Amino acid sequence: MRFSESLVSWYHQHKRDLPWRQTIDPYGVWLSEIILQQTRVDQGLPYFQRFIENYPTVSHLANAPLEDVMRLWQGLGYYSRARNLHATAKEVVNKHLGSFPNTYQGLLSLPGVGPYTAAAIASFCFGLPYAVVDGNVMRVLTRMHGISDPIDQPKTRKQLDALANQLLSQRDPATHNQAMMEFGAMLCKPSNPDCQICPFNETCVALRKGIVNQLPIKSSKTKVRDRYFNYLVFNHQNQLLLKKRTDAGIWQELHEPPIMESTKLLTEPEMRETELWKKLVGNRKNSVVDIIEPKPHKLSHQTIHSRFFIVEGGYDKKAISDDGLLIVNEKDLNRYAVPRLIEQVFISHFQDYNP
Repeated sequence: MRFSESLVSWYHQHKRDLPWRQTIDPYGVWLSEIILQQTRVDQGLPYFQRFIENYPTVSHLANAPLEDVMRLWQGLGYYSRARNLHATAKEVVNKHLGSFPNTYQGLLSLPGVGPYTAAAIASFCFGLPYAVVDGNVMRVLTRMHGISDPIDQPKTRKQLDALANQLLSQRDPATHNQAMMEFGAMLCKPSNPDCQICPFNETCVALRKGIVNQLPIKSSKTKVRDRYFNYLVFNHQNQLLLKKRTDAGIWQELHEPPIMESTKLLTEPEMRETELWKKLVGNRKNSVVDIIEPKPHKLSHQTIHSRFFIVEGGYDKKAISDDGLLIVNEKDLNRYAVPRLIEQVFISHFQDYNP
């Protein structure tokens, strides 16, 4: 039996029942692929359902305020995906009259749509023969063919793309691609896959050589940077201060309390000596009633160490307006998109906060 036929046979017996597999509407497929980038299915599924419920068409999404889209995305991380999601929806509506391009190159022209997502939409929705190559597929290919060159090198990626397209079913590329991704996610898993029940265990090079758990290989690990965020959380007349992060980088377009980044976490006396404290508090006799220090928040390239100083007392309203800070009622907190780290602190500190 040919590879694709065996693969699809396995898929029909073991595939998960997922809502985006019930449609060939490019909007639903695109939305699911963006959400599932660097996100597990069990985590991404409720987000997909909420987006479809709130924005049933690409036009609904395009016409939504970015603030609302970011709020709905809150907790998924990699927030550039949400910004690109909104930008792409606008382009589909404004430049393509609300319909996704029906060619691979046309899909590639959309912001935030790379070769993987373009191939997924092209094959799932339009039956075009483009192989989807994500992390799951690369793991299957490197193991089955014993490819030990680092997958993050362009030469290896080109080799894997060519191999994936060579194996692709021209008759039914959509089912083949779904099967490849599902096979990598469910059976050919990153650690300790069950090779005994694999339909390809007699031909898998990595299994024969005893190197299954060593593949795929990456050339280098990403260096993780430590950052130290010190926050002032004012608790004054059931109001607090928030500011939107506008600089490129982590958490762009999300809100946070006034922040002082430093080379280490600050003590309360050190925080009182900062320019931020002096600007917002001035000579007021404000009290620090609590200090919250969550566990380090790990991102792909950074680890955020944080300390939240819960402050009772007023603040300088002129400094607030000059610095672009917002005065937010505690009951309205859930209207503002915040990073997961800050969401967790708000949940523990503000009883009425319901993200």
